[in-house]
Amino acid sequence: MLPERYSLIGLMSGTSGDGLDLAYCHFEFLNGKWTYQLGQTLTCPFPPTLGKALANSHLLPGYELSLLDVAFGKWMGEQVNAFCLEHQLNPMAVASHGHTVFHQPEKGISLQIGNGWALHLASGKKIINDFRMLDVQLGGQGAPLVPIGDRLLFPEIDFCINLGGISNLSLEKNGERLAFDCSPFNLLLNREAQKLGSPYDKNGDWAREGSLDTPLLNQLNALPFYSLAGAKSLGRESLEQFFIPRLEKANLSPKDSLHTLVEHFAIQIASVIRTYSTPLPPRILLTGGGAYNCYFVERLAHHLDQHWIQVEAGNALIEFKEALVFAFLGLLKLRGEVNTLASVTGASQNSSGGTVYG
Repeated sequence: MLPERYSLIGLMSGTSGDGLDLAYCHFEFLNGKWTYQLGQTLTCPFPPTLGKALANSHLLPGYELSLLDVAFGKWMGEQVNAFCLEHQLNPMAVASHGHTVFHQPEKGISLQIGNGWALHLASGKKIINDFRMLDVQLGGQGAPLVPIGDRLLFPEIDFCINLGGISNLSLEKNGERLAFDCSPFNLLLNREAQKLGSPYDKNGDWAREGSLDTPLLNQLNALPFYSLAGAKSLGRESLEQFFIPRLEKANLSPKDSLHTLVEHFAIQIASVIRTYSTPLPPRILLTGGGAYNCYFVERLAHHLDQHWIQVEAGNALIEFKEALVFAFLGLLKLRGEVNTLASVTGASQNSSGGTVYG
């Protein structure tokens, strides 16, 4: 009989590329429902040399990429080992997202480096990684992977919204999980904040001080991406092709750009929420760095006519939700249960993705 209580570590290296998130997570399955508890958490900054290598990994020749794969796996394993020793932790396994080098599902490939055997030997723990490739071979996009965690760990939430480099959302509709990107987010906001000498706009204060540029707002709202129905995604390429040229042509001050971008994002995300909402005020969970942008939250509430319930989330959940969910994906893999949903990836069937080491 399978045990009903589990403790795992989730590892997540996000699109910002500045470090590795570690989260020690507890899960319990009782009366047909999953509950979770976030334990110790830590973000380990990448050493400069490693960070630079990861940022340029897509340009490396095969031999050097293989060396980086092993070096990154070993480094992650060392961080896990130190984390466990410091807090006297003994997780049953470690689930790692890895660092994405290539993601071209239309060609049947998705490569996340961070070698499993190197990670296993350096940490002394069972490892689960390579969560995307099975889904890709089943004809899916290999992403998004978080929605299964949204469904099983946050069943009371109507909309789980992650405000990272790109904003994305997942929801339940007619017994099926739906998930898709809503708009750019911090990738564009941080770009403007850096012009003012800061890596990000704290609390959205600069955006609040700026003024709305209606022509730019109208141009952004008219972009073809927003008229697409169903599953859709945004990447850096889309930002460079469609969004950044319009920002540059508008030639606004950074504060005015920030103000206009926040208004644009609030309009688009609110539109998605209204499209899928029932008459009851939707319960909405905001996580990711953008959840700290107070001005955005105010504008989102405005465009929802205050008709919503923002579910309280502590700092740990806001910052480590993705690491939490990857720990959960690893747990589902060890239990032999579905951890990847065809309804959100477009695969021919649900699957239990991941490779186990140790």
